[in-house]
Amino acid sequence: MAEFSGPTKAAPNAIDRSERPGRVGLLLVLAGLLVGAAVGLSFVANEQAQPLILGLLALLAMAGVFCLFALAIGALQLAGQTGRDDITKAIVDAAPEGSIVVEEGGRLIYANEAYLRIVGGETFANLRAVERVFVGSPEVSEAVYRLAEAAREGLSHGEEIRMAPPPDGLGDRAFAWYRIAVRPIDRPRRPAALWSVADITHERERQENVFQELQHAIDYLDHAPAGFLSIDPAGSVVYMNATLAAWLGYDLATVGSGGLRLPEIAPGADVLTASGGLPGEVRTDRFDLDLRRRNGHPLPVRLYHRVAFGQDGKPGPSRTIVLNRSAGAETDEPQRAAEVRLARFLNNSPIAIATVDRHGHIGRANASFARLFGGTARQAMPDGAGSLAAEPVVRDALVERDHPGFDAALAKASGGLAVIEPIEVTLTGPGNRSARVWLSPAGVEGNAPAGSTDAEPNDRERVILYALDTTAQRQLEQQVAQAQKMDTVGQLAGGIAHDFNNVLQAIIGYSDLLLASHRPTDPAFQDIMQIKQNANRAASLVRQLLAFSRRQTLRPEVMSVGEALSDLTLLLKRLLGERVDLDLKHGREIWPIKADVNQFEQVIVNLAVNARDAMPEGGRLLIRTHNVLHDSAPAEARLGMPEGDHVLIEVIDTGQGIPPDVMEKIFEPFFTTKEIGKGTGLGLSTVFGIVKQSGGTIDVRSTVGEGTTFRLYFPRHVPAAEPEPVLPVATETNSGEIAAHRLKGTPELAAPSPRKPAPDHTGQGVILLVEDEDPVRAVNSRALSARGYTVLEAASGLDALKIIEDTDQPIDLVVSDVVMPEMDGPTLLRELRKHHPELKVIFVSGYAEDAFRKNLPDGEDFNFLPKPFSLKQLVETVKETIAR
Repeated sequence: MAEFSGPTKAAPNAIDRSERPGRVGLLLVLAGLLVGAAVGLSFVANEQAQPLILGLLALLAMAGVFCLFALAIGALQLAGQTGRDDITKAIVDAAPEGSIVVEEGGRLIYANEAYLRIVGGETFANLRAVERVFVGSPEVSEAVYRLAEAAREGLSHGEEIRMAPPPDGLGDRAFAWYRIAVRPIDRPRRPAALWSVADITHERERQENVFQELQHAIDYLDHAPAGFLSIDPAGSVVYMNATLAAWLGYDLATVGSGGLRLPEIAPGADVLTASGGLPGEVRTDRFDLDLRRRNGHPLPVRLYHRVAFGQDGKPGPSRTIVLNRSAGAETDEPQRAAEVRLARFLNNSPIAIATVDRHGHIGRANASFARLFGGTARQAMPDGAGSLAAEPVVRDALVERDHPGFDAALAKASGGLAVIEPIEVTLTGPGNRSARVWLSPAGVEGNAPAGSTDAEPNDRERVILYALDTTAQRQLEQQVAQAQKMDTVGQLAGGIAHDFNNVLQAIIGYSDLLLASHRPTDPAFQDIMQIKQNANRAASLVRQLLAFSRRQTLRPEVMSVGEALSDLTLLLKRLLGERVDLDLKHGREIWPIKADVNQFEQVIVNLAVNARDAMPEGGRLLIRTHNVLHDSAPAEARLGMPEGDHVLIEVIDTGQGIPPDVMEKIFEPFFTTKEIGKGTGLGLSTVFGIVKQSGGTIDVRSTVGEGTTFRLYFPRHVPAAEPEPVLPVATETNSGEIAAHRLKGTPELAAPSPRKPAPDHTGQGVILLVEDEDPVRAVNSRALSARGYTVLEAASGLDALKIIEDTDQPIDLVVSDVVMPEMDGPTLLRELRKHHPELKVIFVSGYAEDAFRKNLPDGEDFNFLPKPFSLKQLVETVKETIAR
């Protein structure tokens, strides 16, 4: 066993066998060889010995030169040479933790003094490896085995073990903790492993002491006479002490770490998480409110709620002390009970209440105020001690246009005026919320004057603010006002359409008379056709007006929504163009509805055209259908929806969207955002009228830049015991954009059909024609007279009754307008039924049949012809009715 050589010596008890010991035998053999060579040379003659001696000296000289070079380059080192290895060994020898180096095969080559002290060894003879020192319980053996495996595999590993008794055999300790680690050493000749052993008994004792102190602190906190909880910004209770858990009736093991949420123990206490603060601020607020026990009973408490805000202004978890204010918890019972009742009254009130100073900074507020003004920002203001504190300001929760009105009312209240009218304000943030605010002076003695700059304590609560949430009321008022406005415009549009229909009826009638008297080769024939075509276009606009006013003529029939949309697919693709992709998604087993097929198609086409115009750069139009139960429909749609199930048709585009200021006017007639000449403004108003007249509901949702969704709810049709007859459509063709595109884009429809024999429209009979418009009455009379009928003309219902009384001819048919002065059509029919119960009647009107059928007795039989109609339709209907 060799020791470190050189000036830096190892510790007295360190053991180092890393250097191999010198071999004495080799030294003796070398000395013997030199002596033998000298003796042998003595027997040789001088002449012969001289070269041998020179050769031997040369050989020794060469060996000496090579040794000098080896020492110079570091290939050989003298025993007294100092270097990096000696410094490293000195550091390891003086280290407080034990270190031992074991070569491959288990040969111990180094151990420092600390290791010898730990294992109780002093010499190489009793030096033991780690595996032989730390033996004992199964836990210790398993840990040492894992360390040995790591050493054999050339890996680093560490373990902490507890030895009882410790290996040093000292009697003053019953146990000791050790941290043992092993790591490989990269050596050029033979690999080795460095084992380190540290006594960590004192470190473990300190940890246990700290843990026990922490347990004591938790125990003290848990059983303190006050409650404590911590709430994160999301409203989760991250900690609650045992005292508060017992007050609320919860098991402590089930709360904390998000096990409870704030609404479960403090319903309506949004004020605890809704308030904001300045970056770096630490706020402490006091609240008197009711917590809710597990059994549902209230627990009156006082909270001291502290929240720290980060540099980004975000709040951290709260530190909240809870004081029990229930009966018997305080000595001053009457005062406590009065304060609890007042606090409960204020916090449970649906009216928002707060105290503010003359600048609008909030002093105290109840829970309703926190819910209504939850987003109120906080501003820095002097706190009276020369520093700044963050206080919320009421005016920052109001939109800018309401600031002057609020400031004026606040100035009057802070000046002592007791009677102040309420002000209507709109709150910032989403939802378009509104409130009605009352401000009144607090009336507390000692308040500073209005112009004073001193911040007296009572001056922080100079004004009492009361606020009532009027969001729902204002929205309802706006809806009612919008409905009244639409009804008024609809009545106006309907009246205009009725009068205009009479004018168009005369134009179309006289055009038919002129066409009947001119041949197609006549130069005037094309001019007359242009007059009639433009009259038909005007009639289409009138129908849209009537659709908006819900007075147009509908021929409802039971229809399949899926089939109707499938039939429209080609037409819609042609209307949308190549830039807009059409996607139809039909729900499964869609219920049937009852509607006018032509008008239903008009609704879809109008919405598709609007969507196309909203996507000038292209996009996607999605039309999908669903079955919707009444309870599952959105609340906005159920507002005007009748009871029962509905079929939902969604028309969704990816266009530019509709701005909020335009959204309120989209269904108004003649309102359009398109350029002059590119829209009549009747497209969406027609959609609105048709859907409403069909018993449905329409709901619109739009986001600027993302697109618009129209949701159409049509009532589900439940088949009756007997199938309902489908009334024939009185129009010759489907007018408007649908017919135009179909005829233009479908060759088989546009091609002329084979010429059929002209039907016979002549007939015989006496017809009473009742019409208040002279041109209309005249042209209809001429058309019927030309077909062989005897026509009696009456300008009103009274004239018609007089003619019937005065004439001796039996009247076969009455053709009467519905809307007439003095006596309308339904009244005339009731009078006629008194004396002529079997008299046949045809009503003509620009309004829908349902608009006047309700004024007739149930089961009344009559025919109906919607205005404007052609003379051909008139004579066909007259002949069919008389023949029937």
